[in-house]
Amino acid sequence: MAHPRDFRAGILMLDTHFPRIPGDVGNPATWPFPVEFETVPGVGVELATRESEPSRYERPFIDAALRLERRGVSLVTTSCGFLVLLQERLQSALHRPVLTSSLLQVPWIAAFLEPHAKVGIITFERPSLSRAHLLAAGIDPSRVVILGLEGTAFHATIALDSPQLDEERARQDHVDVARRSIAQHPEIEAFVLECANMPPYAPAIREATGLPVYDITTLINWTAAAFMHD
Repeated sequence: MAHPRDFRAGILMLDTHFPRIPGDVGNPATWPFPVEFETVPGVGVELATRESEPSRYERPFIDAALRLERRGVSLVTTSCGFLVLLQERLQSALHRPVLTSSLLQVPWIAAFLEPHAKVGIITFERPSLSRAHLLAAGIDPSRVVILGLEGTAFHATIALDSPQLDEERARQDHVDVARRSIAQHPEIEAFVLECANMPPYAPAIREATGLPVYDITTLINWTAAAFMHD
């Protein structure tokens, strides 16, 4: 069986202060292997989510990623799915695999679903997830339905960088959006959670909908399995 000591993930963290509960990308207990965190100074949720031109924050991320690479991590990921806009730029700058976003899984998932089926992308903020983000992840827009959590307590906690998180309310927010999406779009056969703060709520979505749920942890754990050895 693979031993987790053979693998270390480097995680580029936004400059935030909201709680990171187990399951969140930024909580070490989320991962079955060692992780290294590197905060990108001055880049918070608003800039990463709502700025459509990645050149405004590209350099700090490249510098932080290079610091992780020098520390010997096996791969580099991030704490925000919207950073898929930096996928090619970071990959070009590093000599380690880069997986910026859970959205990178969508083309693979769509490939093994029925031709008429769609992937439901649950995102932190629907108006901010643009066609450019989808194309950066190699996603065919016709194969997805995008659903946002704007207007929920969870969204407010992250957007306002609040030090308090109502976990039960956040769980219900995610379940409500997932159930509503299934009612409106019965062609959805799988979910991908864009936001790297959403994995704690994946089990509740699976239970409520009966559908598979993918997130940043499924992506990184899948990749880690290829690095590990007996």
